[in-house]
Amino acid sequence: MTSAAGRLLLIPAPLEQVAEPRAWLCESDRQLAGSLARFYVETPKTARRWLKALPTVLPLQSLQVKPLPPADARTVWQEWLAPMIDGQTVGLLSDAGCPGVADPGALLVRAAHAAGIEVHPLIGPSSLLLALMASGLNGQRFSFQGYLPVERAERLQALERLSRRSAEGQETVVLIETPYRNQAMADSLLQALPGGSQLCIAVDLTGRSQSVLTRPVQAWRRAPPALPRKLPAVFLFLCLPASPAR
Repeated sequence: MTSAAGRLLLIPAPLEQVAEPRAWLCESDRQLAGSLARFYVETPKTARRWLKALPTVLPLQSLQVKPLPPADARTVWQEWLAPMIDGQTVGLLSDAGCPGVADPGALLVRAAHAAGIEVHPLIGPSSLLLALMASGLNGQRFSFQGYLPVERAERLQALERLSRRSAEGQETVVLIETPYRNQAMADSLLQALPGGSQLCIAVDLTGRSQSVLTRPVQAWRRAPPALPRKLPAVFLFLCLPASPAR
């Protein structure tokens, strides 16, 4: 492990994709992020909108904005870490929410730790924690399971397994899905989960169409949700423990 003078600054981005973005960080963090010259980002076009809103000390066109490689790419991270090893602080910026959580930035963060580079997270929005906060489900014990299989039969099998885990450990399970598949996820949840389970569907958090509803699965079945195909959603459920045999 080497000692590095530079840092990797983790910069959360707003969850809402508004037409005219405004500065969202607290003042000290905004100044710190705005002083940087180099950024590793999920999508350059989206990142430049957020950087313009900070705003940055340097002109936007002079910033070095480099897109992260796909999570499955075989990347030589030493090349990415070189500026930090040389003493420069670099910003890591996701499209929305917290870097390193359900995005490819996690691999860069891991590489930075391995190289002895200081990783410094800034305070910002997380759709997962906002949904958990608003769900009323167990916030003492929970797991984020990310994306489930796209194929329906495999997705149902995964949900049945996770429902047993939730019931056994009284653990809230948190899931996300690509917006155009939100309805398919909701339909699978209503099919796979026991009727007494609590299901929360949180849509467009911090946005104009925000909706957070927690109901028993049996109540959702009586009035099934109709989810938008273009708005992000977070799904959370908590299953009841099995009744002891008599």
